[in-house]
Amino acid sequence: MILSDRRIRAAIRDGRIVIRPFRPSCLGTNSYDVHLGPWLSVYTEGALDARRPGPVRTFRIPRDGYALLPGQLYLGVTEEYTETHGFVPFLEGKSSVGRLGIDIHSTAGKGDEGFCNYWTLEMSVKLPVRIYAGMPIGQLIYFEISGPVDRSYATKRSAKYRTVSPRPIPSRMYLNFRRARRTGRRR
Repeated sequence: MILSDRRIRAAIRDGRIVIRPFRPSCLGTNSYDVHLGPWLSVYTEGALDARRPGPVRTFRIPRDGYALLPGQLYLGVTEEYTETHGFVPFLEGKSSVGRLGIDIHSTAGKGDEGFCNYWTLEMSVKLPVRIYAGMPIGQLIYFEISGPVDRSYATKRSAKYRTVSPRPIPSRMYLNFRRARRTGRRR
């Protein structure tokens, strides 16, 4: 079940949902609007390797905006830091953003119970589009969990994105291969 605006406000009061900064005007009927943070990252090597860290160049979005180009993956970040305890957050693009041809995530729209961080956005565009820090970029939707959770993301040793960062975090897929080698599993 998706939380309504009343249930989201109650969960914020109880500390089960944290959104910083919180703006009451961004709370919708059953979602919360998040904004594009000031940082973008782009991978600096043409071919990425899932077994190795991909080097990135991180830069601040200029005041007059930045033009995203088709064929390039951009890692953005939300302006908002969030925590979710007892719910599963989903990040979806706003319809106005989609109508500009901007995709804000390839596959990572679902967060985990216990996720405490800024959201890294996997941004791509169909046409060149100028974006701006602080613009509305997506909306968080919260789902109730049916039953207790054995281990929250915040306490899971294998969680790769627990280090809090207001900058985009590149893929850490390579850590899966390192863990597989240590445990003798094949990937």
